[in-house]
Amino acid sequence: MAETLRHVEDMVDNSPVIDVHDTFHQYQQLLAELKAKIDARFELHRDESTLELDSYGQYPDGPGGSLAAYSGPEVDWMVHSWLGNPGASFANLHLTVWLGPQVKVPHLGLALLVWPEGWFYLDSVPRVNMVEDGEYYDRYYAPLDQDWLAHRADPEFEYFVSRAGFIRASLSPTAYCYSFKRSTRNLDIVRQLTHAHVDRWLRWVDEAEPVPVEERAALAETDLRIRRNIADRDPANVMGVRFFGQETTDKLVRGLWGGDRKSERPR
Repeated sequence: MAETLRHVEDMVDNSPVIDVHDTFHQYQQLLAELKAKIDARFELHRDESTLELDSYGQYPDGPGGSLAAYSGPEVDWMVHSWLGNPGASFANLHLTVWLGPQVKVPHLGLALLVWPEGWFYLDSVPRVNMVEDGEYYDRYYAPLDQDWLAHRADPEFEYFVSRAGFIRASLSPTAYCYSFKRSTRNLDIVRQLTHAHVDRWLRWVDEAEPVPVEERAALAETDLRIRRNIADRDPANVMGVRFFGQETTDKLVRGLWGGDRKSERPR
């Protein structure tokens, strides 16, 4: 049950510089498959504020990336993005879905990293204080506990402990956050876990009871504060500054939480 406790930039700087396009393309394909499932369930529209971020940087001749955000009647903010320089060891990919306030189903959090080893984050981002609302924990987290513990014991995955206390506080009790060797076996496990998680999350949405109308505005504001804090405080933002400078990184961070959004938020 090994653990990793390092800054992302330290992991990159202390690793050999190699081409990781093989894993990068596998990650892209995985996120495309998962996004297709989400697209099939929700009505989604591209937010115009992210059109200019469809392609930025110098990729494939250097660092680059893409960020596309979507919203819809049931989805407040979905982000499908990547950033990095896969020709020189590093790429960071995201697929996150922040639901509207009509339901209290946890949000979907997913990130894949190559630095040049593998790393992944997979979580159900809670919408309530679970210490206060034990029934929420019982419904969405307790059934996942045994599988989470079983993976925790896998010797080929090192549990990643963020050096940032705020990021540790943002993780749910069943969050997957691991470093791993980029073997076929381990990448297949990541594929299986992420597909199973998205399938289960979509079932949660279909089975959820509606939130009373009078409670939705407060829930939406809580969701936005959580989303902005996570984006603003992400220690990996330093890699954006390194590649693209502070101004572009600030714009990318706003893209992650919807700071420049043009679409209306769902009610």
